[in-house]
Amino acid sequence: MLVLTNHPTTTYYDRLMDRLTSRTALIGVVGLGYVGLPLAVEHALAGFSVIGLDDNLSKVERVNRGENYIPDVDSNTLKALTRDKRLKATGDYQALTEADVIIICVPTPLTTNKEPDLSYILAVADKVRKIMRPGQLIALESTTYPGTTEEVLQPILETSGLKIGEEFFLAFSPERVNPGDPVYKTRNTPKLVGGVTEKCRKVATALYQQSITQVIPVSSPRVAELSKVFENTYRAVNIALVNELALLCDRMQLDVWEVLEAAGTKPFGIQIFQPGPGVGGHCIPLDPFYLSWKAREYDFPTRFIELAGEINLRMPYFVVDKVTRAMNARKKAINGSKILLLGIAYKKDIDDERESPALKVFELLEQQGAHVEFHDPYVPVVKPHTFFSRQIRSVELTQELLESQDCVVITTDHSCIDYEWVVNHSALVVDSRNATKKLAGRDNIVRL
Repeated sequence: MLVLTNHPTTTYYDRLMDRLTSRTALIGVVGLGYVGLPLAVEHALAGFSVIGLDDNLSKVERVNRGENYIPDVDSNTLKALTRDKRLKATGDYQALTEADVIIICVPTPLTTNKEPDLSYILAVADKVRKIMRPGQLIALESTTYPGTTEEVLQPILETSGLKIGEEFFLAFSPERVNPGDPVYKTRNTPKLVGGVTEKCRKVATALYQQSITQVIPVSSPRVAELSKVFENTYRAVNIALVNELALLCDRMQLDVWEVLEAAGTKPFGIQIFQPGPGVGGHCIPLDPFYLSWKAREYDFPTRFIELAGEINLRMPYFVVDKVTRAMNARKKAINGSKILLLGIAYKKDIDDERESPALKVFELLEQQGAHVEFHDPYVPVVKPHTFFSRQIRSVELTQELLESQDCVVITTDHSCIDYEWVVNHSALVVDSRNATKKLAGRDNIVRL
C-alpha cells in the first residue's frame, strides 16, 4: 500500500509517477477479454507486475495455468509470464487494493432497443469505489459515449471520499483492438489518453508510455471518447456506402465487386471498403449508436450516421433475399430447404461472433422455415446472448454435407476453407463476401 510517512512533502502524484516510470507499480486489469488480456500481457512484458481480474472464473483459471484463449496473444509469452509470476489472475476485487493502477476493460454493448448499456462499467465502478485507496490511477478503456468518464464514472469513484487529481487519478484511454490484424497489435497501435485533470493526464500518459510505442495525450476524456467512436463511425459509414452500392448494383444487374475494383485503381482520393452481409464485432455495429444517442442530448440529429446504421442493418435481409431469389430460380422454396452457412464469426480468420451479421442471416432463414446449420473452423459453438436466442454448434464440413444442402451461403470468408472444393460439391452457393472471385462464371454461384 502506498504510504507517505517517510517523505511528508512527497505527494501521491509524485510517488505514483515514480512507480510508473521505474516500472515498479502493480497494475490491475479488470476484464480479461479481447482488450484486457493483450493489454495485461504488454504491461507484464514491460516489467510491471500485473493482476488480471475477471468475473468469469474459467478465464481466471486458464490465465493462471498459462492457457491462452485470445488469438492476438502469443501462447508461449503468456505461459512464461504466468510461470515467472509477472501476471496472475483473480476473481476477487480485494486483490486490487494493493494495485497502483486499475484499468477497466469491460464490454459496453447495446440494449435490445439500441441504446448504450453501461451496466458492466457501473458494476465495476461500484466495486472499485469500495476498495480504492489514495494514490491510485483508474483508467477506462471500454468504448463509450463522450462524457461517460466524467459524468458517470467520476461521481461514483468520488463517493470513496478521495479527491480527484490529488488523491486519485482518472483517465480515459480507448482500446483500439483489431482482432486478427497481422501488423497492428496492442503495443504498436498509437494510444490516446485523456485525463480529467492535468495530473490525471500526465499519470496516465506515463503509464502507457512504458508499454505502448506511441502515446498521444489529448485535452480531455471527452476528446478521447469522441475520437474513438468517430473512428468506428467512419468505418461504419463507409461500409454503409458500399453496401448501398451493392444494393444498387443488384437492381442494375451490375457486379459490385467489379465496380469497386475498377474504382480502386485511382491512386488518390478514394479508399475502398468492402460490402458484405452487414457489420459485426464489438465496435463498428455499436459505436455509431453510442454517438447518435449522445447527440440527441444536444438536440443534434445525426442523420447521416443513423442512415448508415439503417443500411448496414438491412444487409442480412438482403442476403436472405438473394438466397430466396436464387432458390426460386431453381424452383425451390426456402420453407423446408436445407441451408448451410459457411462462417459465423463477424470477420475472417478470427473466433469472435459478437454482433455477427451471420447470426441474423441464420435467424431470418429459420423464420422462413429453412433447416439451417453452420460451419466455422474458429467458432465451435455460439451461446445465447443479447441478439441471439439459443445455442448452436458448428457442423463438420464434408462432401456429403455439401451435397445434401439446397444452398450454401458464404457469410464469413475464412482463408482456410477451399472454396473451389465447396463450389464443386454444392448445388447452389450464395457468396456475400466475394470468396469465390476466382471462380467467376460458374452457374451455381450467386454473388452479392
